[in-house]
Amino acid sequence: MANIASAKKRIRSSNKRTAINKNRISAMRTYVKNVEEAISKGKKKEAVEALRLSESHMMVSASKGKANKKAMSRKVSRLNKRIKEIKN
Repeated sequence: MANIASAKKRIRSSNKRTAINKNRISAMRTYVKNVEEAISKGKKKEAVEALRLSESHMMVSASKGKANKKAMSRKVSRLNKRIKEIKN
């Protein structure tokens, strides 16, 4: 347990940032899951809309350093490819 005031503050701010980061990552995963579900159901219009939302969250996560930028770009590309394969 920290005794110095600055160390105590660092623990508090660290816990706060950890919670924010976890929420951001969790939200991103949820949006990606929504795209996956729409693709598996074969609903192209729904999948395109879900991808638009998830792409935004994925790129924000990448820019904030919560995920690798190239990995997120790769994920978006692969999801987009799968959506294009859906026949309507």
